[in-house]
Amino acid sequence: MDRVGLIAIGRNEGERLRQCLTSAIAQASHVLYVDSGSTDHSLDIARSLGVSVVSLDLSIPFTAARARNAGFEQLLKSVPNLDYIQFIDGDCELVQGWIEQAVRVLDEQPSLAVACGRRRERYPDESVYNKLCDLEWDTPIGETNACGGDALVRVTAFNQVNGFNPTLIAGEEPELCVRLRQKGWRIFRIDADMTLHDAQMYNVGQWWRRFQRAGHAYAEGAWLHGQLPERHWVKESYSIWIWGLAVPIVSLSLIFYTQGLSLLLLSLYPLCIYKIYRYGQQHGFKRRDAVLYATSCVLGKFPGVQGQLIFHWNRLTGRSKQIIEYK
Repeated sequence: MDRVGLIAIGRNEGERLRQCLTSAIAQASHVLYVDSGSTDHSLDIARSLGVSVVSLDLSIPFTAARARNAGFEQLLKSVPNLDYIQFIDGDCELVQGWIEQAVRVLDEQPSLAVACGRRRERYPDESVYNKLCDLEWDTPIGETNACGGDALVRVTAFNQVNGFNPTLIAGEEPELCVRLRQKGWRIFRIDADMTLHDAQMYNVGQWWRRFQRAGHAYAEGAWLHGQLPERHWVKESYSIWIWGLAVPIVSLSLIFYTQGLSLLLLSLYPLCIYKIYRYGQQHGFKRRDAVLYATSCVLGKFPGVQGQLIFHWNRLTGRSKQIIEYK
């Protein structure tokens, strides 16, 4: 494992960070933690475990992308001959044996830039919101277009595209994968558990902000890479605008002219939920989970519109972007 470095990022993760770094030390010889202005004892935890620490400059806006880039630069200065970097969020614990398995896959397939696996929620039954996160993480196995925040990345590929875009407040991993694929690299999801995640989501406000952040990410991704052939997140952005804004406005604004018949447009929402429900069942979700997932996907269009509006408003007015946190 001398060929593998690990970069954990976090802010005020507390004891979750201890779990994260303890699991990292067990699998990687070179571990570094990047802190984004924690006010708890996160830095003390990292240092007590003998982990190298980078504290980001407080005068520059924090983003996960910026933190990962800073960690990558510092770790490669210390250990320049690394082949792979495992990125992990500070609220995650690395599953034993993951790095060894992921390294084997990347060694066997030199065209792969990224190997990722299954992120699971540690406490999926503590709340419906935790359960939704766990369902969301269950993406198809095999070659894919994107990875999440936890992934093993080939150093040469990461360097070729100059790492993450540090200005993105969300969606930085899929955006990185767009640029990697444009250079001919491939991304692969292994049929194996990779990390345990602790979402700590217990109320609808957190759910709303999480979908708001997703809407912002879709808008910015489409703005950056929405042209052919990528059309990155264009379809997702259109869907948010249609279901989160256009259908309600048309339905309600035409009530007087249609003698209420325009309200029938709202019946499209149950149909959309049913369509996603059927997808969930085909994907192997339990019936209750499929209903929960489908309902959340449709209702999430409304905070998604807010996220889209925030991005475009900031873009047009030149205002700086602010991180949208849900916990």
